[in-house]
Amino acid sequence: MIFLVAAFLLLGVLVGPPAQLPPAVTFSAAAVIAAWLLVFTVRERTRRNRKRS
Repeated sequence: MIFLVAAFLLLGVLVGPPAQLPPAVTFSAAAVIAAWLLVFTVRERTRRNRKRS
């Protein structure tokens, strides 16, 4: 039950502010975050492949 309450609280904190921003700002921030996650994923995969070799 505590996990559910914490999940809803976190969801409210993460989703609340973008609802107040203009869509262009929200989509720009989402694109920046997605690019950062893509770079992070590529770096981790290349690092993992180098350790195996």
